[in-house]
Amino acid sequence: MTTPRIISILIAALCSALASAADNDGLVLPKGFTATVVHKGVGLARHIAVRGNGDLYVTTHQFEFLGFDVSKRIGIVALRDTNGDHLPEVADHFSNLDGTGITFYKDMLYVSDDVGVYRYRFSGDELVPKGPAETVVNGFPRERTHADKTFTFDNDGHLYVNVGAPSNSCQEKDRAPASMGRNPCPLLDHYGGIWRFDADRLGQTPKDGTRYATGMRNTIALAWNGDVNALYAVIHGRDQLDTTFPKLYTAADNAERVAEEFHRVTEGANFGWPYAFYDAKLEARVVAPEYGGDGRKLAPAGKYPDPLVAFPAHWAPDDLLFYKGGDFPAAYQGGAFIAFHGSWNRAPLPQAGYRVVFVPMKDGRPSAQWQTFADNFTGGNIAGNNPDNARARPVGLAVDNVGALYVVDSEKGRIWRITYRAQ
Repeated sequence: MTTPRIISILIAALCSALASAADNDGLVLPKGFTATVVHKGVGLARHIAVRGNGDLYVTTHQFEFLGFDVSKRIGIVALRDTNGDHLPEVADHFSNLDGTGITFYKDMLYVSDDVGVYRYRFSGDELVPKGPAETVVNGFPRERTHADKTFTFDNDGHLYVNVGAPSNSCQEKDRAPASMGRNPCPLLDHYGGIWRFDADRLGQTPKDGTRYATGMRNTIALAWNGDVNALYAVIHGRDQLDTTFPKLYTAADNAERVAEEFHRVTEGANFGWPYAFYDAKLEARVVAPEYGGDGRKLAPAGKYPDPLVAFPAHWAPDDLLFYKGGDFPAAYQGGAFIAFHGSWNRAPLPQAGYRVVFVPMKDGRPSAQWQTFADNFTGGNIAGNNPDNARARPVGLAVDNVGALYVVDSEKGRIWRITYRAQ
């Protein structure tokens, strides 16, 4: 029987000697892993899905790609490798979707934008589906912030959709100094949680869904863990402690105290937003200042669950994947990969995140310390401490049928394929 200690030693050994960044397009990976650029850039990308035949599909916010009509959205980029080298020679695009989530379910391509979830059917081996999109769920309010409707599926025909809250902390005046929180927060009626729908039913509206979990400010990274048949998520923490309540919090507090939270999500769970947040310094959930917190006051005991892992503040978790492929070593089986898009508001401290991490898992819980798996997406220090100057920012993850891990960047849409070769 493999113990958590042995798993920890295995992961540490893999990470102790890093592969040369020069051999992996600048990325730093554990020894034995190689990153290959399969596309130099599809545009302003979000998430990625791999079809069973190896075709790649990427959602974008892009209006120009390979000379296509710039008056139309690119929508979904489709890429095909025709000679078996995993480097796509054929590129096409379809739909005018300003997309976010994307995945295959029952051989259909499900995609989302800020207001709905849709699907495309394939009639054969065509790269681009011939028929129009079918609407699965539509009618979410169009919001300017935290609008991504990422999603996942369970094994029983349910679709789970993230509905982020268009607010930092449900203040009377959002992000304003000393503005108190609305209590109860009315946004939680329709936002700030995960809603469950019928994955096979068309023409649904938000009213047809069930609020599965609440108190989640924004949960772009969510996935179903088939090993334990449970939903998991990594939640974005709140911002601007120092600018809204400068008498209680410093800029350094804001940069480091609000954790990004990795959770197992059960039906009916409440994770505390906006009333509380998990304080990485105190290692406890504390009352938010908008609701009477003083920087030390603890949330009521047992009311909100503690995270499985409390990641550093503002790293921006944007995708979650449980690894079940055959390419990586046994220590990675069943573990969680998380793509962190990187921070924007840690100043004056350096921005941080911008990496893919790995969490070993056993029986539904972390079995060893998490590790950085892929790093140096930024290419070093970020000029001006401005995330717009980062070379790349990981946002989407997928695994192909041989177990290679794909990572897509949001800045230019660069796509890497990471594989393992025993040394």
